[in-house]
Amino acid sequence: MGNQLDRITHLNYSELPTGDPSGVEKDELRVGVAYFFSDDEEEPDDRSPSDSFRDDSPRHGGGGGGGGCGSGDGGGGGVDGDGIGIGEDGEAPPLDELEYSAFCCHECIFSKLRASEDLRVHTPAALLSMCKPGDVLELVARAQPPHWAVFAGGDRVVHLHKGEIRADSLLDVSGGRPGRIVNERYRYRPLPAELVVRNAAGHVGLRGGEVCWGDSESFAAWCRFGKREFKAGGEAHSAEQRYFLKVHAAHSTVRTLVFRSLEDMIRERRRVDASGLLHELRR
Repeated sequence: MGNQLDRITHLNYSELPTGDPSGVEKDELRVGVAYFFSDDEEEPDDRSPSDSFRDDSPRHGGGGGGGGCGSGDGGGGGVDGDGIGIGEDGEAPPLDELEYSAFCCHECIFSKLRASEDLRVHTPAALLSMCKPGDVLELVARAQPPHWAVFAGGDRVVHLHKGEIRADSLLDVSGGRPGRIVNERYRYRPLPAELVVRNAAGHVGLRGGEVCWGDSESFAAWCRFGKREFKAGGEAHSAEQRYFLKVHAAHSTVRTLVFRSLEDMIRERRRVDASGLLHELRR
């Protein structure tokens, strides 16, 4: 996280997010300190022009995870907002993405591996026809971190955007980017769908220092799993606990990165996605 003490918003002890409203976590009492930074510390996906809810591409009109963890209406095809060709069935061709797996205490907690999971992406219109309330969605584009959102029903999603938790139309949020359902990306036990939607909707309107998630992925994942580790500063550190992120690149050895917290691991993985570091890792 680095030394950001000069940028911390000081809170009273009673204001610290030390637990989750759902009361799901019962294993132990852990106290975390949340750090809230100014807007220029936000994740790249919260500042990207493609997140401005403007879709200049033609309207076209299931995904999801699954598998193990290893060491619509197409409208005749077209091109999405990122220049990705779209088939007549609303499915985009496979993206050239880095693949990951992550472990904590030898347990797989995250997996994005093409060999064992469905990484196909779909147009926003096709994706909308596949969603159920409580689904977690991932919108993808080249050289950007993916933007995550919780599907709330109808055409609405709840998501963290530019330091504010909002409810918007999926078609507007996508900006033409294709997406997929990623309910199984993290391997924690999910909450019931109605509670996922309630977690998301109950935070709509929070902004600035009221928001205790560092990016759209952490917020959407917290809504689905209710684990405080997804909150900024919400994890109790221990000398023994480590997170291992394995970066899988085609025709390259697997790179392993080590982190002290889930928050740090998510931040770094998203930075790798945003930096277009794929070419460098494959050399």
